[in-house]
Amino acid sequence: MARHIYACPLRWSDMDAFGHVNNVVFLRYLEEARIDFMFTQAAAAGAGEFAGGSVVARHEIDYKRPLVHRPEPVTIETWVTKIGGASLTVAYEIKDTAEDGTETVYVRASTVVVPYDLAEGRPRRISPVEREFLGRFTDEGSTDGHSKGDRSLDAEPVGAAA
Repeated sequence: MARHIYACPLRWSDMDAFGHVNNVVFLRYLEEARIDFMFTQAAAAGAGEFAGGSVVARHEIDYKRPLVHRPEPVTIETWVTKIGGASLTVAYEIKDTAEDGTETVYVRASTVVVPYDLAEGRPRRISPVEREFLGRFTDEGSTDGHSKGDRSLDAEPVGAAA
């Protein structure tokens, strides 16, 4: 299964009074990666219908570690965990990978996306072309935004008691 990789720039304005990227900003990061995946990459692969409309039905986010502003972008990996008739679930990891291969995961998340017909004002079915594109990035064994079998990256949630 392939993952879509997006290098997300960090902006000075993303920080909050505590000196780290604000929790709400991570939703914007996820949106940027999702737009690149579902609009830009899908269109390049011949599945451009997503750009005609889609809505978010649900977000779920696990904050693992604080992310501090720096000039280098953070990596967002995106993949699909479920393709339904008229919805899909996108999973993400926002992370850094060191030269030795060690990963630091800041956020694990998932989003339920519903393709939407803007002219009709209602949800629509996922087309066969979209389904084929999404299938290249599908890992249905990973339903919670976590890599299969990957518990080495788990950390206490930010703010958890020590």
